[in-house]
Amino acid sequence: MIRGEENNYGSDFLGSLIKANHDPDEKNRISIDDMVDECKTFYLAGQETTNGLIAWSIFLLAIHTDWQEKARKEVIQLFGQENPNPEGIARLKTMSMILNETLRLYSPAINLLRRVEREVRLGKLIIPANTEFYLPLLALHHDPELWGQDVHLFKPERFAEGVAKATRNNITGFIPFGFGPRICVGSNFAVNEAKIALSMILQRYKFTLSPDYVHDPIQIIIVCPQKGVKIVLSKL
Repeated sequence: MIRGEENNYGSDFLGSLIKANHDPDEKNRISIDDMVDECKTFYLAGQETTNGLIAWSIFLLAIHTDWQEKARKEVIQLFGQENPNPEGIARLKTMSMILNETLRLYSPAINLLRRVEREVRLGKLIIPANTEFYLPLLALHHDPELWGQDVHLFKPERFAEGVAKATRNNITGFIPFGFGPRICVGSNFAVNEAKIALSMILQRYKFTLSPDYVHDPIQIIIVCPQKGVKIVLSKL
């Protein structure tokens, strides 16, 4: 840019932002502050959330080694020792069940905020316009009326027939990525990213929880293991 190579911004995310910052049309131009905000959003929403999902999935599979073996068997059947491919990723049913149950127990986001634009009736309640709603995802995902009395147990088989069956046809009871027109735009990307990472780990290692592990979840924007997830790896 300093050398006057105006079109040499690069084709990556940062390059696209720099190009938008120098858009010839001022109406389409974004500011430096906009660029910084976009980078923060992509870092937090695109990296930390998926990191959390993978970490908690490994934690749960390290405890529930029967499900770890089921997931490994599926991965080996689909990919062997080759890197995961798009066709196989779409067929990872057991892995999908495990990730859904992980998202239910340890949702990266524990709440959503929404503002009501106009007065609306919800059941017996009349909600005035401009009311802010705090939606506690943890409460929904741990509600015994939706999930049964074993709600606190890791049971991926809940999702064997899909989310609708798992929630007794109340699909708003499972919304780790939000719901409706404001659902997370990167939800499919995040899940596929987690599937790839876990598949490559399962192809190479068995793992159990370290005796030094301390269970201490904390919310620092997302729900994460405050003292990390310590596991013992064994090469296959």
